[in-house]
Amino acid sequence: MARYPEAPPWPTEEYSAAMTINPTKIMMNHNSMTTHHPPSHEISLRTISNNRAVVGRNMGEQTPYFISVDEALEIAYQTPLPITSEVVELAQADNRLLASDLISPIDDPPFDNSAMDGWAVQYQDTTSAREEAPVKLEIIGTVQAAETSTPPPVVGAGQAMRIMTGAPMPEGADSIIQIEHTTVSKDEKQVALHFPSKPNFIRRCGENLVAGQIVFPSGTLLTPERLGLCATMGFGELKVQSKLKIAIISTGDEIIPLGQELKPGQIYESNSHGLAALVKWLGHEPTIHPNVADNLNSLRKALDQAAKSADIIITSGGVSMGEFDFVRKIMEEEGDVHFWRVKLRPGSPPLFGTWKDIPLWGLPGNPVSSHVVFRVLTAPWIRRQSKASGPREVKVRVRLADPVKAMADGLTLRRIDLEFTPEGLIGRVTTHQGSSNLHGLATAAALTLLPPGSSGAAGEWIDALLL
Repeated sequence: MARYPEAPPWPTEEYSAAMTINPTKIMMNHNSMTTHHPPSHEISLRTISNNRAVVGRNMGEQTPYFISVDEALEIAYQTPLPITSEVVELAQADNRLLASDLISPIDDPPFDNSAMDGWAVQYQDTTSAREEAPVKLEIIGTVQAAETSTPPPVVGAGQAMRIMTGAPMPEGADSIIQIEHTTVSKDEKQVALHFPSKPNFIRRCGENLVAGQIVFPSGTLLTPERLGLCATMGFGELKVQSKLKIAIISTGDEIIPLGQELKPGQIYESNSHGLAALVKWLGHEPTIHPNVADNLNSLRKALDQAAKSADIIITSGGVSMGEFDFVRKIMEEEGDVHFWRVKLRPGSPPLFGTWKDIPLWGLPGNPVSSHVVFRVLTAPWIRRQSKASGPREVKVRVRLADPVKAMADGLTLRRIDLEFTPEGLIGRVTTHQGSSNLHGLATAAALTLLPPGSSGAAGEWIDALLL
């Protein structure tokens, strides 16, 4: 039997008044999920169904109460994920998560070296150099990058050594003058300095990294820049988290695979492809399973098959109030439901629970809703459970040029375009906000983050999530 967190009594005038004074607050730990409210009742959908005649309400009034996004996340965070590790070559580590702290084995740079092509000199010899009155120094040699056969001669007073970018600083020299600020005599025995030298043209040993320093903590997302630094430290292999295997199952009689000819009443199945891309964005491994018709037996077989190899199951469709919303029905009867329905628009009917001990996210079938629920609920849960530092959502401040309708009691994410102005970002509504309008999502620049009760009026400054 599916069990929800303890829920408040179904809404009545008396309950609404009590909630105004003492709103429901969900408190959880790893072993329990408890809701404190006046008074306490444990509710399951099966119990509700059995009492339908007595209660005398329609299905919408009998289902568990809506919870906030924050409450939904706190419930989901109590369900752990299996995190394992593996060693991969550096070339295969892009967009992976470190499985342990990465400690530098070397100083970077490992020795003092020149940041410029120029001349290694003693600073005291150059202070009086002027363009109209250059200082002339004796040339005693050249030091190249990676020259290790013999140490360069010591640079003494009145002397200069030609040096290349990255070459080790010769003993005795304490500054560099750029080659373009000098001229060499015809016999190449003297160099004339037209400006003083600069000590800051030297890269000091360990100024970037020190041996033993924790460079990246466990959970760091390995970006191209970070992989370059790993190579600088000499790492040819890295210990990373194994990718989570995430099964994606789309449901519905009306959806067909790509490549087939559409018949009346049919649409192409698109949600699994968008969700798979989001899974890859998080650094994990999606598997798109065949579409499942609106049939309990077919759905049960598909879920059982996915549970054999997946760390997470994501379904699309079948979680709302309809007669053929079988994902919700089968989870109520045979799975374990942790929550269902969130104060979120679009995407209010998401379901989270476990099927055969495998975490399952039931996302809405409308494509915009499935994307929003993944970004707002599923992705933060995966990041938290894998202790991942990224990828992170980017939130910006936006001034609305057009009014945006907000929910009275939930988080509202509407599609907007952005315009850069000297006063800041301006958000404009350029498309209708239907949850099936995937074109509007694909061409939008951001999603509004309107908290409950926001006015959404033109001219208001709001937070928005970049797409």
